[in-house]
Order: sequence, then C-alpha cells, then structure tokens
Amino acid sequence: MTPEPDLEEVLRQLEREEHEISLHRSTIHDRLSSFPNSALEEQERQLSERRRELHAEIDRIRAQLKEQGGPA
Repeated sequence: MTPEPDLEEVLRQLEREEHEISLHRSTIHDRLSSFPNSALEEQERQLSERRRELHAEIDRIRAQLKEQGGPA
C-alpha cells in the first residue's frame, strides 16, 4: 500500500513551517541575549509553543506514513 500523497505534502508543509519558526526563534534568542525585553520574551514563548505543536504533529504524521509503508 502506498502512502497518501496529501499526507506527505502536509508533512512537507509542517516541516517548512517548523524550519521557519526555528530560524525566527534563533533571531529572537540573539536579540534577547543583547537586549532582553518582555515583548520579545512573550513572542519567543508563543513561537516555542507553536514549534512544540508542530513537532507533535510531524511525529504523528511520520508514524502514520510509516504504518502505511511510506518514508518516515
């Protein structure tokens, strides 16, 4: 049985979003190390939460693809 192409596309989109968030978080961490402020700290918390959500969804989809015999 081959995996659903739509599920693979969703995985790629989630991985791209996770990558973009990680880059943004890195920039915020750099700024926070030089100029700490509460607005940036809150933004970093929100990005971290979204990143954790993405990781959970990515893991779920990878497991589903693996069950279907696709790449994981």
